[in-house]
Amino acid sequence: MAKALAEAQIPATLSYMGRVERPKPQPIPVRIGGFGGVPGLVQYLKDHAITHVIDATHPFAAQMSTNAVTACADTGTPLVALTRPAWTPGPGDNWRSVADIPAAVAALDGPAKNVMLAIGRMHVHEFAPQPQHTYLLRLVDEPKEPAPLPNHTVVVDRGPFSSDADEALMRDHKIDLVVSKNAGGTGSVSKLDAARKLGLPVLMIDRPSLPPRHEVHDIADVLTWLSA
Repeated sequence: MAKALAEAQIPATLSYMGRVERPKPQPIPVRIGGFGGVPGLVQYLKDHAITHVIDATHPFAAQMSTNAVTACADTGTPLVALTRPAWTPGPGDNWRSVADIPAAVAALDGPAKNVMLAIGRMHVHEFAPQPQHTYLLRLVDEPKEPAPLPNHTVVVDRGPFSSDADEALMRDHKIDLVVSKNAGGTGSVSKLDAARKLGLPVLMIDRPSLPPRHEVHDIADVLTWLSA
């Protein structure tokens, strides 16, 4: 999206929360950090004379997306959400859907397994109540502190990934179960392709509910919305 805006010569600022230590270089100005809730975002929109907001956050960044809807409504700023279509199971998939992270933790109650925990670093600590498993954690950044899991291995890597590499990774670690957020898109779908090839079950965490908003799935649709 940032590349498309730069090529169209549309003045824009990309805002990162700051959870990733090494964000990719971008062709437009970047700001890093939170806004301070709805009041802070309202003030930012006013101070910088923002005319349009594109919410391209992760599908699980529910608080930021909710704040954006509220702040844009308060200021009369048009908002569009650029989202990845959610993944859906297909032939050969063995998925069990759960509502949220606590439900995923509860679903892991039982005998020890080798679990690929593909959920990012923010919620790893919530799986501490299930210490019987051996966990494989794939993270964008090297963790500053050890995960509160007695048996775990960390793989630091950044997508997009390939299904062949993920299949090899799961074989090497003798994975029995994959836990994933339904992030959608193509950057990390490879783990689901690999799980299907290996006949592994997937514990899929549903997306959080969000307030009603205008939502599109393609960059071209955002550019059309801006021009209109």
